[in-house]
Amino acid sequence: MAQAAAVAKPPAPPRRRRASATPRRLPYLLIAPAALLMLGFIAYPVISVFYYSLQEYNPTKPWRNGFAGLDNFVHAFTADPLFWDTLVFSAKWVFVEVGLQLLFGLALALIVNQTFVGRALGRALVFSPWAVSGVLTSAIWVLLYNSQTGITRYLADVGLGSYGTSWLSDTSTVFPAAIVADLWRGVPFFAILILADLQSVSKDLYEAAEVDGAGLKQFWHITLPHLKDAIVLSTLLRAVWEFNNVDLLYTLTGGGPAGVTTTLPLYIANTSVDAHNFGYASALTTVAFVILLFCSVVYLRLSKFGGDK
Repeated sequence: MAQAAAVAKPPAPPRRRRASATPRRLPYLLIAPAALLMLGFIAYPVISVFYYSLQEYNPTKPWRNGFAGLDNFVHAFTADPLFWDTLVFSAKWVFVEVGLQLLFGLALALIVNQTFVGRALGRALVFSPWAVSGVLTSAIWVLLYNSQTGITRYLADVGLGSYGTSWLSDTSTVFPAAIVADLWRGVPFFAILILADLQSVSKDLYEAAEVDGAGLKQFWHITLPHLKDAIVLSTLLRAVWEFNNVDLLYTLTGGGPAGVTTTLPLYIANTSVDAHNFGYASALTTVAFVILLFCSVVYLRLSKFGGDK
C-alpha cells in the first residue's frame, strides 16, 4: 500500500531558477573594452588641451614654461589681431560654403530623385567626389589652378585673361577659387543625405497635391517640411567640418596670399607646429571649441530640431 501511494504521488514541480543578471549585462561587458578605448582616445586629448591652455608651454623655450592662468586667453582677445582676423574669415568661409553646398546639394538631390534614363550613372557621378579624400581633392585643384598647365592657361589660349595668371596668388580671386574647390567635394554630402530623406516621402502626398492643383507649392508645403531635420543636421555637421577645415586651404593656399585665407584652425596649426607655442595654441583651440558648442546649441534650439515638421 505504501509503495502504491508513493508511486501515485505526483512529482513536485521543478524549482524556478533565479534569473541570472549576467545575460542582461553581457552586451555591456562585450562593448566595454571598445568604449573604454574610445573614451581614452577622446577624453585624454580634450583634457590635455584644457590643461595646456592654462600653461606657458613651448618645448623650444623650456625656461619660460609654467602655469600661465588666463594669460593666453587674455592675449588672444586683447593683443592678437590675427585671432580676430582668422575668426572673422572662418565665419565667412563657413557661411558661404555651407550655404552654397546646401543650395546645390538640394538641387542635385531633387534632380537625381526623378526618373530618367541613366539615373544610376547620374547618381554615381554626383556622389563620386565625396569618395575622394581631402588631400587628393586639394592635389587635383592645385593642378587645375596651375598657372602653366591649368585652367587659366586654356582661358588665355582663347583670349580670356593673360598667361601666367594664378588665381591662388591673387587676393581678389583666391577666395572664390578656394570656394569652388571645396564645393566640388562638399555638395555631394548634402545631395546624399537629402536624397536619402526624399526616398521616404510618401507618393500619396504628391498625388493628393496634384489632384488639389498644388503645382509648384508641393515643394514648399510637402518636400521642404519633410526635409527639415535632414537639412538642419547636415548643415550643422558640415558647418563644424568646414570650420575645422585645414587640409584643403593648407594645400591650396597655405593661408595666403598675405594671410587672407587663414582660418582659425589653420592659425592654430601654424602656432603649434611652426611656432611650437602649444600653450597658446591650446587656448585658441579651447576658444574654438566653446564657440562651436555655443553656436551648435543655439542653432539646434532655434531650428527646433526633432520637433514637429
